[in-house]
Amino acid sequence: MKISTSQDVVHWEAATTAVQGAASWAEEAGIKVNVAVVDVGGNLAAFLRMPGAFLHSIDIAIDKAYTAAGFGLPTGEWSDALSQHSEAVRRGIPLRPRMVCFGGGLPLWHEGRLIGGIGVSGGTEEEDEDCARAGLAAIDLVG
Repeated sequence: MKISTSQDVVHWEAATTAVQGAASWAEEAGIKVNVAVVDVGGNLAAFLRMPGAFLHSIDIAIDKAYTAAGFGLPTGEWSDALSQHSEAVRRGIPLRPRMVCFGGGLPLWHEGRLIGGIGVSGGTEEEDEDCARAGLAAIDLVG
């Protein structure tokens, strides 16, 4: 019996380039953020904290990336996604540990395969998403 152990994951060089791309966008925008990239299993692949970024945003950025990678859905789309479900689901899902249901986390898709997620925290939801998109653009992905 052959058991496959291969898995599509974001490469460390791409993860590093993505966090740098997001931070560069934030610097130009005049905001201080934390940026995380995780692989498809939710394991941290790269992290960058801009000096002066909120300390609590460290975990939020990591959890945004984790949520985006875990579901393949941008964290900012959870409000609409949950609106289609029962009240129990709408209330319960956001209470799950590490689950983030607001903007700033984007999945990393490459050639139709989910390979990870990027999360940004420190600005507004819109600024965080713009930073995350800049991170994706730095590695030639779209978000």
